[in-house]
Amino acid sequence: SNASGEEALHGDQPRDERLAQVEIALLSIIFITAAVLNLGVLFLLWKRRKQLSRMRVFVLHLCVADLVVTFFQVCPQLLWDVTDRFVGPDVLCRLVKYLQVVGMFASTYMIVVMTIDRYQAICKPMVTFQRRRARCNGPVCAAWCVSLVGSLPQIFIFSRVEVAPGVHDCWAQFVQPWGPRAYVSWTTLVIFVLPILTVTVCQVRICRAVNLNFHMKTQQDAAAASRPLPSRASTVSGVSRARVKTAKMTVVIVVAYVLCWAPFFAVQLWSVWDDEAPTHTAAFTILMLLASLNSCANPCIYLLFNRKLPRGVATLLCEGQPDLNESLQEEATMVSSLYISLKS
Repeated sequence: SNASGEEALHGDQPRDERLAQVEIALLSIIFITAAVLNLGVLFLLWKRRKQLSRMRVFVLHLCVADLVVTFFQVCPQLLWDVTDRFVGPDVLCRLVKYLQVVGMFASTYMIVVMTIDRYQAICKPMVTFQRRRARCNGPVCAAWCVSLVGSLPQIFIFSRVEVAPGVHDCWAQFVQPWGPRAYVSWTTLVIFVLPILTVTVCQVRICRAVNLNFHMKTQQDAAAASRPLPSRASTVSGVSRARVKTAKMTVVIVVAYVLCWAPFFAVQLWSVWDDEAPTHTAAFTILMLLASLNSCANPCIYLLFNRKLPRGVATLLCEGQPDLNESLQEEATMVSSLYISLKS
């Protein structure tokens, strides 16, 4: 999809129909799976919108970002593979290309702000405690703003061009040969490299803080073994495990993102920096398509770490009574982390 119009004008080569069928099958599976999973998680979170914890607000917006990827990146690409050529006016071409990158930006930077929030919750609990819980918080708004603004170049790069006499398609037009290289390198930097560096630094500091907290608790338990523990101590221990659980979920989400998107950006860089890259081979094409699997992985990870959520929503639908336990647990987590910080 990032090929230049100048390359297309050199000849309208027929596509590999068998490879196209594989693409259509993979994209169909990814589209259906991602749509069902993300809509399901979004429904579960929406039913508990009055008791959303701060972490669940991030997960909700991550689901929305993955739905943008599903319906405005995977779905148009699927239709594009079915028709072989982009069917639509120039405005639709530019809009589709814009929304495709909006989804990539939003999904990536929602993970970034989620990781930063977990870093502040564990390493700087006093700062987190002072913030009011809000559904539309600053980091989430910042992630969406970066996504909407960072995708604007797509509107000017892509357009509906004539790739052969009487044949039109949605292509990018670059100044050869440095144009495609600068475009793909910049996209890789802002959507993959910088976010990965940011979340890596945050995760390393989170691991150090959790390890330090673990050793402090071990020493405190050993010193207090000869006398009965106050009632507050068990609460601190239990809530600390709950907060570490959310940090672990963030780590798994980041790892899934790297595994899904690293091959995509690798082959993209290879295609623009190596003139002899096998861009039309099956392996090359499938590696780029598998990047969309990240939109399927995120809701699975959330459900895996929150097994009680579907049962809680079933109870909510049957009885009509909201379950406040997990919301209260999040607040207790905030207070207990502040208590540990002050005690240290």
